[in-house]
Amino acid sequence: MAGYRFEALNVEGRLQRGVLEVDSPRHARTLLRERGLWALEIDALGPAQPNTTAAARVRQRWGKRGLGASQLSLLMRQFATLVAAQLTLEQTLDALIAQADSQNVGEVLAGVRGEVLAGQSLARAMEKFPRAFPEMFRTLISAGERSGQLPAVMSRLADYAEQRQALRNKVGLVILYPLIISVVATMVILALMTYVVPQVVGVFQHSNQVLPWLTRALIVISAFIQTTIYFWLAGFIAGAVLAYHALQQPALRFRFDALMLQLPIVGRLVRSTNAARFASTLAILVQSGVPVLEALRAAAGVVNNRPMRRAVEQTERMLAEGGSLSHSLARTHMFPPLLVHLVASGEASGDLGTMLGRAAANESTELEHRVAVLTGLLEPLLILLMGGIVLLIVLATLLPIIELNQLVR
Repeated sequence: MAGYRFEALNVEGRLQRGVLEVDSPRHARTLLRERGLWALEIDALGPAQPNTTAAARVRQRWGKRGLGASQLSLLMRQFATLVAAQLTLEQTLDALIAQADSQNVGEVLAGVRGEVLAGQSLARAMEKFPRAFPEMFRTLISAGERSGQLPAVMSRLADYAEQRQALRNKVGLVILYPLIISVVATMVILALMTYVVPQVVGVFQHSNQVLPWLTRALIVISAFIQTTIYFWLAGFIAGAVLAYHALQQPALRFRFDALMLQLPIVGRLVRSTNAARFASTLAILVQSGVPVLEALRAAAGVVNNRPMRRAVEQTERMLAEGGSLSHSLARTHMFPPLLVHLVASGEASGDLGTMLGRAAANESTELEHRVAVLTGLLEPLLILLMGGIVLLIVLATLLPIIELNQLVR
């Protein structure tokens, strides 16, 4: 079979798009007519090579792309609902392909369907699209297939994806809000210094009036900015490009991440974010019946900070050598003490999954509190800083006018 992308009209005249796994375009039109759809356009998924399956062509096209967190969460939720309704995997994938809200999702699902029809399990089929389905998702789905609890696992994955997206949004707020204010403030100050100040203060430069020291300083700074602004912009762009390429090097990225952990405020945010992500991932894996060693291997992939990821890998090795999870985590000195104590309590009580969930909830709550405090402090500080700079500029431009008025009197 081959994969074909279609556009068709339903009985209400609404446009529908999707992907079909059929033998030919004629077969696709017949199938669409049986569904009550009028085919407008039917295209092959890509240039087919001899003996190349539709799934392989989809992998070739979308193998380097992924799905967004919201798309993945919605997909898992829909999957859980359809599988719980006793639909087969083929029927479930057909339904998901038909209602896919984007071409990317539809074609990836068509590739997964092709692998399933070829005899692969769902987890194995998803392994062909590692950027679309992370390792942790594939590990959980494999465990769900083995235990017969696939709908419950899919539902947990949907909750996990939603919680992870919410956590990412909260952390992004701390970075985005000050960044927007700083960019706007910088643009306003540059506009004042390069256009407004020269226009206003230039009137007094050719007079015999002795300008106040604040005005003279402003004139010097304004002239310096006007003559060097393009060099600053070029240097900033070059520095950003060099920093980006430098952080692609594993050794430099490791040092940068280690430095981030040592910063007073940012370090605690980074540590809490990665600890919450690690604990929530490990909790859902353990609660779904995945062995702890395999769960640690999958959970290491969600830890973005390199030193903390290495700590998880060291924990995995120490656990394989016979140590306990709590003791192994404590020896790395990378994770919050409360998380380690809750893990030890879970190991002692035999309810590790629940305690990991509590640890994740505690870290998320603490992170939310720190984000709220930091945002509340940054807002007035940035406003005061911007207001202070603008006030100095206004004073420097008004002082000569005030002195001139006094001389006239």
